[in-house]
Amino acid sequence: MKKLQKIWGVAALFAVGIGIVAADHIDAPGVQGTTADITDFYAFQGENTSNMVFVANVQGLLSPSATGAAAFDENVMIEFNIDNTGDNVEDLVIQAIPRDGKMYFFGPVAPSAPGVSSMVMESAPMASVDITAYGSQAEVATENGMTVFAGPRDDPFFFDFGKYTEIIGGTATAFDAVGTDTFAGSNVLSVVVELPKSVLGGSGTLNTWVEAKRK
Repeated sequence: MKKLQKIWGVAALFAVGIGIVAADHIDAPGVQGTTADITDFYAFQGENTSNMVFVANVQGLLSPSATGAAAFDENVMIEFNIDNTGDNVEDLVIQAIPRDGKMYFFGPVAPSAPGVSSMVMESAPMASVDITAYGSQAEVATENGMTVFAGPRDDPFFFDFGKYTEIIGGTATAFDAVGTDTFAGSNVLSVVVELPKSVLGGSGTLNTWVEAKRK
């Protein structure tokens, strides 16, 4: 792996609590449509109930014809933040950085400092995986307790943006029982890490959020 530049500044922020899903398609000022544009963040208990899974999706609304050429930006680091003390300050981070066709994961580890700038924690436990090509069998790797994946996926988020616009505009009062999925047929680039709950610290509730940081 090439030597990494050490200081990364925040390009986008999306914060949520644990065990839920949140999304931010096509409305993030400053990063909309860029390689640092986060579309979704998921944090949930794994099929193995002793594990947690974190998923960050970026570069949303990729058409099938555009997905093959889409790539993770080597100047953008995805950072999962975990607060295990309830003060809404990250106690641990998991950093994901693409290089030469692979995604490298570092953590979970205490950050060098909390906030919007980060240093790559190269001394932390590391896992890596080949980035899956569009249309190929998913490449998954397990190393140092982390099971990891990176690559294109069908956008799993459902939202009826047309009806939402009608409600906001006052021409409708509610969503239809079966709406129209605005994101049907579009893809995202996903970064996934699954790891034991026991390495995340705390004794109960975790607060977690994800950032895209550009060097």
